[in-house]
Amino acid sequence: MQAIIEWNKKSYKVQLDQPIDISIPMQSGENNPNAFHIPHPLFEPVRVGDFVGSVKNGTGANCENLHINAHGNGTHTECVGHITEERITINQCLTQFFFIAQLVSVEPNKQSNGDFLVLKNDFPDQLLSGVNAVIMRTTPNATFKLSQVYSGNNPVYLDPALTAFLAQQNILHLLVDLPSVDREEDEGAMLAHKAFWGYPADLRTNATISEMVFVPDAVADGIYLLNLQIASLETDASPSKPVLYILEPA
Repeated sequence: MQAIIEWNKKSYKVQLDQPIDISIPMQSGENNPNAFHIPHPLFEPVRVGDFVGSVKNGTGANCENLHINAHGNGTHTECVGHITEERITINQCLTQFFFIAQLVSVEPNKQSNGDFLVLKNDFPDQLLSGVNAVIMRTTPNATFKLSQVYSGNNPVYLDPALTAFLAQQNILHLLVDLPSVDREEDEGAMLAHKAFWGYPADLRTNATISEMVFVPDAVADGIYLLNLQIASLETDASPSKPVLYILEPA
């Protein structure tokens, strides 16, 4: 099954039956990435009186309660409501779901204080015209990211000058394989988030940040069609499923 899309006055084929899922599947227990000392996800059968929602335990259907926190338990997409006193939700902000995305591999730089940052100079100065999403894959890149414990380990983060640059380039959707675009402990400054979302003077309520994605090395840097899927939750962030499709000249 394929579709034809128009981008930059050219036609491209998209093989809809060949998705590249760059989300990390979430499961109950410890075998997930973890950030900010947030408890691991817990999926457990609902219990109502004598009813237990588990076929294994003799009932007719499985029915689980899911105890999760989008920000610390895996791939998630967040909106400016993450940093505002006003309640702004991801379900309000993300109302379109297909975008042209550029995948870029970057190597973090070690700073004098021992931190590792992705700086503006590490990123290509020119984004292709018409791109409205950027996916950032940091190196080294390996499957350890599928279950990495980031809590208490001061992981890589982004220079606010870089996220400000992306905002200036009208990038609406930033996807990273990091637990946060900001330093793990920054006394609440949230400078990279604020620069990307134009906080507080010029809020970009239609912009999102997705964190803890995973892009295998076999997926080459370049331009893709991005389908950014979320649950319809009226909160600042949702577990998400970003999916890429290769663009081929039609």
